[in-house]
Amino acid sequence: MKSYAELIAALREVVTEVSLDEIKRRLDRKEPMVLVDVREREEHRAGFIPGALSIPRSYLELQAERLLPDRDAPIVLYCAGGTRSAFAAKTLLEMGYRRVETASPGFVRWKELGYPTETPPELTEAQRERYGRHIVLPEVGAAGQAKLLKSRVLLLGAGGLGSPAALYLAAAGVGTLGIVDADVVDASNLQRQILHATSRIGMPKVESAAKAIAELNPDVKVVAYQERLTSANVDRIFSGEGRGGPWDVVVDGCDNFPTRYLVNDASLFHGIPVAHGSIFRFEGQATTFRPHEGPCYRCMYPEPPPPHLAPSCQEAGVLGILCGVIGTVQATEAIKLLLGLGSTLAGRLLTYDSLGMKFRELKVRRDPDCPICGANPTITREAGYLDYDGFCSLR
Repeated sequence: MKSYAELIAALREVVTEVSLDEIKRRLDRKEPMVLVDVREREEHRAGFIPGALSIPRSYLELQAERLLPDRDAPIVLYCAGGTRSAFAAKTLLEMGYRRVETASPGFVRWKELGYPTETPPELTEAQRERYGRHIVLPEVGAAGQAKLLKSRVLLLGAGGLGSPAALYLAAAGVGTLGIVDADVVDASNLQRQILHATSRIGMPKVESAAKAIAELNPDVKVVAYQERLTSANVDRIFSGEGRGGPWDVVVDGCDNFPTRYLVNDASLFHGIPVAHGSIFRFEGQATTFRPHEGPCYRCMYPEPPPPHLAPSCQEAGVLGILCGVIGTVQATEAIKLLLGLGSTLAGRLLTYDSLGMKFRELKVRRDPDCPICGANPTITREAGYLDYDGFCSLR
């Protein structure tokens, strides 16, 4: 049996302490260091050292391997006074981390010294409750959730793909969703377009979508465009003119080739990434286009297929559930783009065969001779948009 004093004495024999002055010096000089705040969430909300990674002591063993993958990296832990961080440092040493130090004392003294601090973005208590499962993710946290609430995503279509994408983006707390769709809700839509309901048959889809989203999450503002996307209005819509400014991400749920080529060209002209998806019968595919950072839609499909090889869903049919899979992938890509998380599908085409329950991934390379994103583009903003219906019909 050991007393508290004996435990602390034993800790000091194995754990290296570092002063707050030394931590500040390293931060000022931008020396390599992973700073970890092991205080609990409520303490972190009151302020933290800039650049610190929040891993509460109660979750350290669970999250360390994922959030601190390099066991040779210099790691400095801090808490309020220096005790919890010392115990946490001992735990990391026992887990095989080799360069671990503990701040002595802790954040309370850091703040008293007038050293730099930051506070997480302000969220209401209702928002903290609603987005709690996001906030506890260190990769998202309160800062990431606040970023989502300020983000703007434009959905092209409120149909099969736009429906699941819109619902999940709204549930995630993306603050503004623009929805472009000229159609009205029809009974035949309800087999797959889960954004709508029987009671709203005959209602414009953008109005139906706004109603569903308002009931799901009142934090989300819907900007409705009850019009078909064309060369005449695409610049106005993509720029967000009179509707709050440009969009951060476009989710493309279009169902025809002329509009897909138009979306591709406009996204390059406006510098907006696109989470793309398409479906056909029992198969779907998804990818992400990041302007001038990877292939574009024209790199992947220089020419549209002949009409007889690409019938519409109305002609060929579609498994309704397939829309949920692909639309959710698109929403996931949008969230990752907004938060800068993970690896997107840029340069990769994800295909899904629902009957065989198989996913495949195909590499997509940027075409150096692409007419819009290649070295010598022939499609330019100065020249204006093409006759996309004519372009597709000629092929």
